[in-house]
Amino acid sequence: MLVSQPKPTSEKSPYFDLAEKYGLKIDFRPFIKVDPVFSKEFRQQRVSILDHTAVIFTARTAIDHFFRLCEEMRLTVPEGMKYFCISEQVALYLQKYIVYRKRKVFFGANGKPDELVQLIQKHSTETFIVPISEVHKDDLLAKLDEKKIAYTKAVMYKTVSNDFGPDEPFDYDMLVFFSPTGVASLMKNFPNFDQGEVAIATLGPTTAKAVRDAGLRLDVEAPKPESPSITAAIDAFLKENNKANKK
Repeated sequence: MLVSQPKPTSEKSPYFDLAEKYGLKIDFRPFIKVDPVFSKEFRQQRVSILDHTAVIFTARTAIDHFFRLCEEMRLTVPEGMKYFCISEQVALYLQKYIVYRKRKVFFGANGKPDELVQLIQKHSTETFIVPISEVHKDDLLAKLDEKKIAYTKAVMYKTVSNDFGPDEPFDYDMLVFFSPTGVASLMKNFPNFDQGEVAIATLGPTTAKAVRDAGLRLDVEAPKPESPSITAAIDAFLKENNKANKK
């Protein structure tokens, strides 16, 4: 099985439980990577970071590239800057760059855009900047538009294909994807990819759509009511396949 994500840092990962349960060999190999947008390219967007009083972060990657660009452009982020984060996990990551004070860091409890937008509405007099990737989800931005909250999009990094080397083996029974960009990377690296008996698993509706749009067969889809996580969905698929093979 090839899981298109970095290898988990915790030994308690459910992927390792699956490997032990079914005797799987699992390789962790991202199909995508993040490249920085450097200051010269960023300036072409005509966005002034210091014209804003608040930043909206949807991921730790966005935090890294925001502060990287500020350092590269020799900008000092004001102490009074406010930070609105999609989750507490993302908010706590700010401690890598700032003295963390709850009075200027806000986050949603459930990690969903709706709750974050409600928090932002309470601070509607702020001027917001949203660091994003060149390829990004529009769900949060759509909700900001819906609530007529003014903000500036700032592309600070790019999500690109993590190409396979000519000698890198690619022989798997299952591929697991987490983003449409990962699926696009598969087709870029292997334009003559013949799925055959290779099972494909996806997390999220946009990734599932990308697989179908590429003319591939989707065998495992999460989340579903009976399988809220990708590992639960894979577990159910393998269990069913094992039954079929024993008949």
